[in-house]
Amino acid sequence: MLDQPIHVGKVRRLYDWPGNRLLMVATDAISAFDHVLPSEIPDKGAVLTQLSLWWFDQLPFPNHVVSTDVPPEVAGRAVIVEKLAMVPVECVARGYLTGSGWAEYQASGTVCGVPLPSGLLDGSKLPEPIFTPAIKAPMGEHDENVDFATIASLHGDRLATRLRDATLAIYATAAGLAAQRGIILADTKFEFGLRDGELVLADEVLTPDSSRFWDAATWQPGKSLPSFDKQYVRDWLATSSGWDRVSPPPPLPSEVVAATRQRYLEA
Repeated sequence: MLDQPIHVGKVRRLYDWPGNRLLMVATDAISAFDHVLPSEIPDKGAVLTQLSLWWFDQLPFPNHVVSTDVPPEVAGRAVIVEKLAMVPVECVARGYLTGSGWAEYQASGTVCGVPLPSGLLDGSKLPEPIFTPAIKAPMGEHDENVDFATIASLHGDRLATRLRDATLAIYATAAGLAAQRGIILADTKFEFGLRDGELVLADEVLTPDSSRFWDAATWQPGKSLPSFDKQYVRDWLATSSGWDRVSPPPPLPSEVVAATRQRYLEA
């Protein structure tokens, strides 16, 4: 049996592990709009873990994974990782305009302070990928989208530049790999830690929880954008559930759970 976790996040639990390591376990919980929903998505934790491991192997960038030799009760959904000095920044790369970026663009023509051309639609490809960071918020509160200057003021110009350059470089590699498989990587979020000053990719990477994946064959800006991620859950909560986003979120109907699970497995 595992000991009590030292940290419980929206989806992951961290446990102390010998050798100054951590055991990171992905549960089947799902979050949306900064709330953990009362319903779980079967097999989701295993999908997130296995996808992250596949992507870590594809990316020419240091990562925090040490071993997949984990206790039997969490096999397939857990990894042993390094303890790092985590940088409290959500490092987001956007190659396409959608989500909160689309909402900001409609209001100001910018995303996180980056000016964009006029006339773009929801789902438009950007002239070039952009770095749109966010400051991590406590559980239940909204992460705050900020501009590059804010990250530089909080963490220094050098670290901010390293975060931006690494984020955009990893995004470019991943988007290219996804494109070979008929998938558009619209945007994604990375988290980094420091190992003796070296930037190390940590947490999850390029999963349906941290990224928007679209089918390239059906992508059409300004139209419906079917995705291989939890956007289906967000859409149900926003349009069909009657939830006010203030009270606790409602359980997901069984058909939404099943359809969401299928999207994760298809990814």
